[in-house]
Amino acid sequence: MGSTEKLNDKSTQDAFNKKVVSASLHLHAYVKHRLYIGQKLNIIPKNMYTSSGIIDESIAKFYENGYNIENDTHDIKLKLFKIVDDDLYHLFKNEAFHKKTMSTDTILKEELDNLEEHYTIDDDLDYIMNEELNDISYQQDNHKKQEFLYDDDNSSILKAFDAQDLSPNNSQKALGSLYHWLPLNVSNIVDLFAFGKLSFEDISKIKNIETKRLILIFDEIKEKFKDHID
Repeated sequence: MGSTEKLNDKSTQDAFNKKVVSASLHLHAYVKHRLYIGQKLNIIPKNMYTSSGIIDESIAKFYENGYNIENDTHDIKLKLFKIVDDDLYHLFKNEAFHKKTMSTDTILKEELDNLEEHYTIDDDLDYIMNEELNDISYQQDNHKKQEFLYDDDNSSILKAFDAQDLSPNNSQKALGSLYHWLPLNVSNIVDLFAFGKLSFEDISKIKNIETKRLILIFDEIKEKFKDHID
């Protein structure tokens, strides 16, 4: 049966649709957490966007962009993650005016509008670290900073950082400040790994960054995380 015939074959299409639904289930934890981060950083308004709404739009775009009906669930999952990742990027960029202070607004604009200049992505779409994790611009005023609150999902991040043996007090404190000092587009890598449950090879395909580069970045993040615990 040729490709055109397969597209017209209802049973084949139904089977493919089921694979799309199955693949989309992997996106919810990641999208939910990115929206949570956006809300806590005052980038997006509370309760305006939902993970199901974002994911439904990504599925619609997936079909609109054309697809190979022979793709397996894993291939479909990566394509959906790539669409969602791009949609969240533009959502955060468009909603940046919700930032409440000049200093944090400047940070966001630098991250989202000038990615090639200072950190996270250079001209070759290669993530760069240099000194950004030590940059004072990410060490926001502790008196004004609202800590993030986590529930049982703590384990996702702690496992990602090999820090499951932390005391509850230390883990809550470290996790509470993590997304304040971590550059927004670098924290995206953390969430793809910790909440999206993607391998570095998969993240490499989504972000168009070499796998070895991603591993170096993640190792650097883990070291900085330990510094904040200490």
